[in-house]
Amino acid sequence: MFKTIKYEEIEKNWIDESYAFIDVRSPSEYESETIPGAINIPIFNNEERSLIGIVYKQESIEKAKKIGIELASKKLPSIYEKIIELNKKYDNLVFFCARGGMRSRALVSLFESIGINAFKLEGGYKYYRKYIYTHLPDLVTDIQFIILYGNTGTGKTHILQNLKRKGMDIVDLEGCANHRGSILGSVGLGQQNTQKMFESLLYQSLFNRKTNLVFIEGESRRIGKDIIPKYLFEAMKKGINIKIEANMDIRIANILDSYVHDTDDELIESLEHLRKHLGDKNIDRYIKLIEKHQYKPVAEELMVKYYDPMYEHNDREYNKVFYNDGIENVTNEIIQWVENL
Repeated sequence: MFKTIKYEEIEKNWIDESYAFIDVRSPSEYESETIPGAINIPIFNNEERSLIGIVYKQESIEKAKKIGIELASKKLPSIYEKIIELNKKYDNLVFFCARGGMRSRALVSLFESIGINAFKLEGGYKYYRKYIYTHLPDLVTDIQFIILYGNTGTGKTHILQNLKRKGMDIVDLEGCANHRGSILGSVGLGQQNTQKMFESLLYQSLFNRKTNLVFIEGESRRIGKDIIPKYLFEAMKKGINIKIEANMDIRIANILDSYVHDTDDELIESLEHLRKHLGDKNIDRYIKLIEKHQYKPVAEELMVKYYDPMYEHNDREYNKVFYNDGIENVTNEIIQWVENL
């Protein structure tokens, strides 16, 4: 008989014990969404999982099981080595698959039989996802959000991260989405997180907070393909609004730092989507400048001609305006102001 554990039990004991989540699903399942921090040790690769699924549906369950056993047995020595190393670092190893079925059950039975403190996550990823969906709204209830607004390039994300380093609670919406929210928002970041992964990372950020005072960057409700849950967005509307301002040189430097890292092809591809807004003549000129690695004039013009006019349409009221003449200075000023509220 193998041991099972519910996700809520892990949350309850998280401070006193260490846990490692081991996602035994295929790499494609893991890359789509998982429990934050989970380690992928797949029993089957993507092609093997597909093959077993086809045999299961089109031929027989028994044949699919036989193929699965044959494929998994070849991987056991490698899986064993990885699990032994993790067992040295963590008090508890929690295995999960899609629904807490055969894949996780098989490994938990094996490793528990040789003395490893292994658990099967009850209900697998599906149960975890339901738990997050149900409990995420509760985490938002008592929070007072402090919202950082400001034109593109004023350093809001850098300030947010510096606030975190100084011990303040934050939620990095763009980090959770792995997208910056604009047409150029995915440049240099790779694949955007799915909605499920976005919400899991939101939950983790809010659950791990130390106080009910949380800094967050002002965003529209949609960040790329991800959507901020309505209850969180409504709570943000009731927050304390502060605005960050900066001169053009600082804004350009921030833009280049965020977007220009051997990303010319991505920049050019993204600029193509702005033709209807800025015209072919401007976009063609920007592309030529990027091909010559002359990024500064492109960054400045995009802010002046595209981003700033969009931002100026709002009539938002601010509780305080801060000038970013250096990340350290402005961060300290914000913290001091908040402590005096």
